[in-house]
Amino acid sequence: MIFGLSIDGIPVSGFTDSNTNGLKNEFMTQFGIVPTAADHKGSGVKLAWLRTLKRRMQLDTALGRQMYVKIHLLLLFGTNLFCDKSGMTIHWKFLPLLRNVSDIRGFSWGSTCLAHLYRALCRESRYDCKEVDGLLALLCIWAWERLPFLAPVRSHPSFPLACSRSGIFLQFVWNPYSPDHIENIVVPNDILQHRLMWSAVVPLISFECIEWHASDQVMR
Repeated sequence: MIFGLSIDGIPVSGFTDSNTNGLKNEFMTQFGIVPTAADHKGSGVKLAWLRTLKRRMQLDTALGRQMYVKIHLLLLFGTNLFCDKSGMTIHWKFLPLLRNVSDIRGFSWGSTCLAHLYRALCRESRYDCKEVDGLLALLCIWAWERLPFLAPVRSHPSFPLACSRSGIFLQFVWNPYSPDHIENIVVPNDILQHRLMWSAVVPLISFECIEWHASDQVMR
């Protein structure tokens, strides 16, 4: 509801090998180019190099447009959905999932974002942690939905909910996604049809990161 990401589909998983050979082979296979030693840090590809590569993409062929979309998604992962504390790189482990453009929509990206955020919050609760990473925009907007006295007033009903904030009102909302709260928002059917899964108690998977979606512990 917040970001419009599917919570149903194929688990986002695969190899997380930090060996740079896998990184180079995958980039050569999909883009015909290999990042130099200066363009990656271990298993993380530098976002600056990806931005340069994206600007140089030729969009006059279907293959060129597909490569452009893949790079755009890697940048989206590295700057928003799965960003790390450096904000400079994205792990190459996501790249094999983008081999077939038509299959990208089949993955459960929503549950993966939650797993990544839950793991990040777990790490950041430690006394020796000094920085925060993860999908903090999701956490912020979730708090606005639950604690609207902290939030900008919704300017107009829209989907995803992250697009419709602009002042202040007071109360705590226990069930912000009930029909009476979203009746004026046109939610795509491919999101709405999974509403019974929103409160499911299930493991959330993001490669080596597995966290429980323990909704029964935080709902009335």
